[in-house]
Amino acid sequence: MISKTQRLLSLSTAMLLATTAIAAAEPSEELIAAAKKEGTLTTIALPHSWCGYGDIIAGFKAKYGIEVNELNPDAGSGDEIEAIKANKGNTGPQAPDVIDVGLSFGPSAKAEGLIQPYKVSTWDTIPDSAKDADGYWYGDYYGVLSFVVNTDIVKEVPKDWADLKKPDYANAVALAGDPRASNQAVQAVYAAGLAAGETDAAKAGEAGLAFFAEVNKAGNFVPVIGKSASLAQGSTPIIIAWDYNGLSWRDSLNGNPPVEVVVPASGVVAGVYVQAISAFAPHPNAAKLWMEYLYSDEGQLGWLKGYCHPIRFNDLVKNGKVPQEMLDKLPPAASYEKAVFPTLEEQAKGKEAITTKWDSVVGANVQ
Repeated sequence: MISKTQRLLSLSTAMLLATTAIAAAEPSEELIAAAKKEGTLTTIALPHSWCGYGDIIAGFKAKYGIEVNELNPDAGSGDEIEAIKANKGNTGPQAPDVIDVGLSFGPSAKAEGLIQPYKVSTWDTIPDSAKDADGYWYGDYYGVLSFVVNTDIVKEVPKDWADLKKPDYANAVALAGDPRASNQAVQAVYAAGLAAGETDAAKAGEAGLAFFAEVNKAGNFVPVIGKSASLAQGSTPIIIAWDYNGLSWRDSLNGNPPVEVVVPASGVVAGVYVQAISAFAPHPNAAKLWMEYLYSDEGQLGWLKGYCHPIRFNDLVKNGKVPQEMLDKLPPAASYEKAVFPTLEEQAKGKEAITTKWDSVVGANVQ
């Protein structure tokens, strides 16, 4: 993994100071025509309940009349990278055009020659600390890890990581991904390590593994990838997931069962995801048009509707583009005050410890 020395801790500051210059948000007629000629966009790892992607995909299709071929919605970031590698010479439906991956995968994919550069027309409103200067990858949205709780089953919700070891939560705690492949799950383990008091990235990864080993030994860990359905059924009544996923599940379940989303009191880790176009994209123009749509005001507000903080959030707010009723649905800002944005170097160190030692330390085959 190639990491970047730029520190993501500056992201929150950069977002506050994001440039207010608004580039033309509409793609060129030439690009639209070329994309329509290709006729198809192949995506991967975009569950419809994740960040409002269901409506975003529908909006893109309706606006441009381009079909969207959706591969493996439940794949993790590592799976997306492997899909590009496995389909380098394949122009068929199994080759992804675009990826949406955890931040650390952007620089490594660039170093391996797996992605191609493209700067969207709203490029200047994306904070510098959340994009590759050459346009190979760029941040799209962020959120924080939280506890998503079925309160029909769990009467007293956990408030912090240490609570998850309590006997009250037997056979209750699940991750929203496989920590050997999913960025969401890797960051959850890392967050648990920070909550244990570790500040060094590699040690935080180790501490997170030790924490989950204890949760597993206590009989509280469920080795199943937690989703909205398993939350509702009660097989995983506590799922550790990005806040936007939990809030989306809460809304879709509509009180049946009631769901509470809790940002933990410590170990609040914010995660930035990034977009990129495959270097081997069978539909490169459709891929570029997709990026233009995602980074337009319409696309950014689509993510916000799905409770993800879009990367152009402050720019949109400053220019009065975010409806008040949308702002009112977001969690209170106080819950996010302790959020930390791990640097790429820290993520790389934590990820290496977690992905390579999960089996030996925790010994739970998540699937």
